[in-house]
Amino acid sequence: MLTRMESDSMGMLEVEKDAYYGVQTLRAKRNFSITGQTMHQELIISLAKLKKAAAITNRSGGMLSSTIANAIIKASDEIIAGKLHNEFIVDAIQGGAGTSANMNANEVIANRAIEILGGEKGDYSIVHPNDHVNMAQSTNDVFPSAGKLAVVTLLPKTIYQLERLDAALMKKSFEFDHIIKMGRTQLQDAVPMRLGQSFHAYSSVIKRDIERLIRVEKTMHTFNMGATAIGSGINVSPIYFDNIAQNVSLVCNDKFYQAEDLFDATQNLDGFVEVSAALKICAVNISKICNDLRLLSSGPKTGLAEINLPAMQNGSSIMPGKVNPVIPEVVSQVAFNIIGNDITITMAAESGQMELNAFEPVLFYKLFESIETLKAAAATLVDNCILGISANEERCSELLNASVGISTALCPHIGYKKSAEIAKESLKTGISVKQLVLEKGLLNSSQLKIILNPIIMTEPQSDLKKMAI
Repeated sequence: MLTRMESDSMGMLEVEKDAYYGVQTLRAKRNFSITGQTMHQELIISLAKLKKAAAITNRSGGMLSSTIANAIIKASDEIIAGKLHNEFIVDAIQGGAGTSANMNANEVIANRAIEILGGEKGDYSIVHPNDHVNMAQSTNDVFPSAGKLAVVTLLPKTIYQLERLDAALMKKSFEFDHIIKMGRTQLQDAVPMRLGQSFHAYSSVIKRDIERLIRVEKTMHTFNMGATAIGSGINVSPIYFDNIAQNVSLVCNDKFYQAEDLFDATQNLDGFVEVSAALKICAVNISKICNDLRLLSSGPKTGLAEINLPAMQNGSSIMPGKVNPVIPEVVSQVAFNIIGNDITITMAAESGQMELNAFEPVLFYKLFESIETLKAAAATLVDNCILGISANEERCSELLNASVGISTALCPHIGYKKSAEIAKESLKTGISVKQLVLEKGLLNSSQLKIILNPIIMTEPQSDLKKMAI
């Protein structure tokens, strides 16, 4: 293997001759063999976007020659387009508050810029990773800002899949709206409801999750570019300071804002915690829905069996014909992982000291995982489960008629005590609630026809009047 010699403040090191990364990246590669995974590609692209915007800003202010700036911009554009990502070799979890990730970007861009200008990789007299690519920047403003750019790119894709989930649930709510079933509290019979109401409730909670995620995505548009090391903007020209946010916005084709308090924006990561919290809440809600789907489809002969989930694969290596609710199961497992990731993200944000948080690498690693796995979980839940759900209308009716839950509707007419007695006797004797009420002369058949009408029991009376109108 041919090599070139590079040096940094730690000394000399041999780097592979054709590598676009340099000595600092290679040291980090050797120091941080943690996950076996490199940085997320959207974080790589976001770093390149910030480097491009910085070069544009420094060029316009006369701090960087057009020749060098244009080469940096061209190299950054190539990375934004998906090239050279294999040259980003630093582990996703790394010490140093992201310095290794930032230097990986600086070195790759510098060496590609050198190549564009006709030089040989490693000849930093042409384009220098720190002096030119990292001009007016610090890891401490670049890395957290890149994290925000990545979230802004990733989150809408997850929101889109959740919108598909909402639409699928709403479709089922209409499809099943005529089916009366027994509602349950604490897994015990409660009062009648429509199957469509169950799915409408699922849709409602997903809508709230979408609204939360849209809100937190907006907070990611404020960053600390221009803060450099701790928020004071040391080594930053007035032109750069005043224009970097505008140029990042132009590069990203989205509006980004410089934080009012750059010391705060450099040391505090609560915005990322808020994103994670919204993802966790959504994970909790989506897993609860999956719990319900598994219960409602349980059996199919000895459980509730009020709905059928699509059969996706064999469910057992020993029991022939067994089919398991594998899609709700995998979605719940994604939820468990997201909830665990939220703890890691919370601790990473809490553990910062003084003017900087050193634990952004693990925070980003887990946050990006949560965003992407929630997206994938929502997609498989829609495509491989929700759209294919069917209802067992006869089974719903059978369980409804066998239940004593309808006795709740008698309370306003014969009182709670009498209603409870009727319910207990029905359970003991197997005689229906309606028959017992008639036998005891508590109400007549005309009254019971109205009182025990399942449809009437599924809506507030004012809503029923609206429906009738």
